[in-house]
Amino acid sequence: MAWLWWLGAALLLGVAEFLSLDLFLMMLAGGALFGMVLALLGVPLWGQIVGFAVASTLMLLALRPWLLRHLRNRVPLVETNAAALVGKIGVVLSEVTERAGRIKLSGEVWSARTENDEVVTVGDEVRVLRIMGATALVTRHVDSPQPPGPGTPPSPNDKSQETTS
Repeated sequence: MAWLWWLGAALLLGVAEFLSLDLFLMMLAGGALFGMVLALLGVPLWGQIVGFAVASTLMLLALRPWLLRHLRNRVPLVETNAAALVGKIGVVLSEVTERAGRIKLSGEVWSARTENDEVVTVGDEVRVLRIMGATALVTRHVDSPQPPGPGTPPSPNDKSQETTS
């Protein structure tokens, strides 16, 4: 009758694995199936538990890394949450310096800062380098317009320097 408990545990772990998709619970489900086989062979409960633990550990250490490697080769890893924001373009809401600033990123307002004493002005676009807690570490986006420095001639599209007659 103990084999039914092992089978139930394996089924529950298998269903939970479909929700997590981490290949961790599946290894435990495999260990539970091994415990079920031991129960069917008449091994005492302590032997079933040891067998479950050993089989689960072996699968976690040997089978899971191999499965994950092959799974990632077939299906690209999709970043989620903050990791998905790295590389995205945001718009500066308040000047961003190496100490503070605010940007709009994917429809949300984020605190932001830059590296290397870079200052990005309001309205410029920035690229997210990494997320550190609730702060985006950014740099000026290359396609973003930069204010002309001293001695820089105005661009041909700059209408602010034209005079009307």
